[in-house]
Amino acid sequence: MSPSTVSDLNKKIYATIEAWRNRPIEGEHPYVYLDGIVMKRSWASEVRNVSLLVAIAVNAEGYREILGIVEGAKEDKAGWSGFLKHLKERGLKGVRLIISDACMGLAESAAEFFPDAAWQRCTVHFYRNVFSHVPRPKMREVAAMLKAIHAAEDVQAAREKARQVVAKLRDHRLTKAAALVEGGIEETLAYYGFPEEHWRRIRTNNPLERILREIRRRTRVVGAFPTARAP
Repeated sequence: MSPSTVSDLNKKIYATIEAWRNRPIEGEHPYVYLDGIVMKRSWASEVRNVSLLVAIAVNAEGYREILGIVEGAKEDKAGWSGFLKHLKERGLKGVRLIISDACMGLAESAAEFFPDAAWQRCTVHFYRNVFSHVPRPKMREVAAMLKAIHAAEDVQAAREKARQVVAKLRDHRLTKAAALVEGGIEETLAYYGFPEEHWRRIRTNNPLERILREIRRRTRVVGAFPTARAP
């Protein structure tokens, strides 16, 4: 194809992408999942990292939807605030729970734009943070201890189990891991305030992680995108 044909096709594609990015969000979305993925972009003969912020949600009928994807310099409060403002201006409403990792500034931004929504810290990411302070031979045992917290029948039982886990970690001289559990476990228990049949799907960011893995798979062959609009 000639350069002019490629250029014309790109213009049509970009117009379609922009229309999708700015489409109105209709109906209520009680559960919203947020995360980011780092991509590489070449700019002025340099390859730089850029973050794509991604949001999916469960609508009132129980179906998942991709709400939006925006490019940000990095995953920080300014980036998340801009993204959440964009989603709210497009009509995102009825949000009862936001599920994410403990990204820098995300919880604060969520509270600012959706003050009536609770925040659920992804339990899988939380476990990984704890494991970073656990010797490999003890990881299986600690994993079972952490999973027992989130297998409790209610939030009071989960809190009591967490206290027992903290004490046991300290007995094993895993003081940093104990401090992480003690200081962060409450952020992982918000899902207990919602219907029990939803717990397994709203205590982790797994639904969004699957989409991010697919983005990585499809873009791995590109290496570095040539322009800011390429992603």
